[in-house]
Amino acid sequence: MTVEQLTAPDLAPAEPSVAPAEPTAAQAEATAAPAEPIVDWLDFDFDTRQVHAGEYPDKNTGLRVPPIALSAGYVFDSFDDQVDRFAGRSIDPIYSRQGNPTNSVAEERLASLEGGTVSVAVSSGQAAISSALFTLAQGGDHIVSTASIYGGTRILFGRSFKRFGIDVDYVWDAEDDAEWERAIRPNTKAIYTETIPNPRNDVTDLRRIAAVAAKYHLPLIVDNTVGTPAIIRPFEHGANIVVHSTTKFLTGHGAAVGGAIVDGGNFDWEAAERGGRSFPLITASPRPGLGSMLDRFGTGAYARAVRESVVNDIGPSLSPFNGFLLHQGMETLSLRMERHVDSSLAIAAWLEEQPEVTSVDYTGLPSNPLYELAQRDYAGRTGSVFGVTVRGGIDGAREFVNGLRVFSRMTGIGDTRSMIIHPLSSTHATFAPEINERLGITPGLLRLSIGLESAKDLITDLRAGLDRVQ
Repeated sequence: MTVEQLTAPDLAPAEPSVAPAEPTAAQAEATAAPAEPIVDWLDFDFDTRQVHAGEYPDKNTGLRVPPIALSAGYVFDSFDDQVDRFAGRSIDPIYSRQGNPTNSVAEERLASLEGGTVSVAVSSGQAAISSALFTLAQGGDHIVSTASIYGGTRILFGRSFKRFGIDVDYVWDAEDDAEWERAIRPNTKAIYTETIPNPRNDVTDLRRIAAVAAKYHLPLIVDNTVGTPAIIRPFEHGANIVVHSTTKFLTGHGAAVGGAIVDGGNFDWEAAERGGRSFPLITASPRPGLGSMLDRFGTGAYARAVRESVVNDIGPSLSPFNGFLLHQGMETLSLRMERHVDSSLAIAAWLEEQPEVTSVDYTGLPSNPLYELAQRDYAGRTGSVFGVTVRGGIDGAREFVNGLRVFSRMTGIGDTRSMIIHPLSSTHATFAPEINERLGITPGLLRLSIGLESAKDLITDLRAGLDRVQ
């Protein structure tokens, strides 16, 4: 088209566009400024919280990974700041025996994953159990526990707790109301159990036990070491306090010993006192002019009592090195547990078909009498620690174990590496024969902890061990 062919409208100048208004100073600043960092991860999914919960922005160098805070003590801002910290009006740290910034990351992360209010990190799983119960009970008091629990915990209860004047009785049939009635006394201060007992994987009906605990105004303490919050969260089933040996799945690599106590913030301490139970470390004023832990810390009162009245006094504090490994380990918890459980299901099903195997104690198998409970509360995914019994008694067990090359012959669970141990001659060696018989700890029983190796390679290794069983 030539210029001459253009009509007048074609040559008309375009309508002038309206220039955008200049942004105000406030608008320009808001646009230029980065979004504020997230500090509360409550509404995020589990997989996100296991990576981020508890972290804090580093104002000095922008460190992405929360650092290892190697300091025994902390500088007070002023004289009055010191007064406030010691009076409990400030929760800022005083001394690393009570708390440490590195450990605080792990504590907040675990509390978030379990669905609790506050967590306290300590030096081991045994320290977690002891600290949790010493906050509730003293000499002359009494604890009730389900019978199927970790052997080391039974030893702790039967030796050290007894020496400190705290009695422990066991309920063998948690479905029997009469047995609970006989076991619980006026001086009973807690009920203790495990989600997935070690070594036999006989999962616990937490709802049933929580109902018993509520009836008698008792806090329910649950060891969730084998389950982990990636599989089951006891607070959702009525528990009040959760303990962990963080040495195991939470840290995940068998490199650092640690423990933790998580306060569910859901136990009515005042109602318990009205019902005849006494918990002075939580409900009584420690000194004139200072309110009780419950008055000052509300739903985190129990955890604060653990930290101030037990951990601070006795001193089972967690090393910040181990606290660092703990919060790093939790970042991959759900991924590792998925692999642990998938392999365990496959291996347990395979073992059940082998002629040298007389029984497999894995409640994720349809043949197990607790299968329906495992499906209801655990989605059939009952961890990666379970028992297998081979024919030939202790001689068969010896040949089986000695024939393995991938499995490590060692105590411990929850590692990236697969492990095996013979409970009767190790974790349960000091128990009376009648107790072991009742617990199902037989000469041919082995405890397996399935790691992250190829399930195919683990089965090949197990087959080589079984080939030696006569």
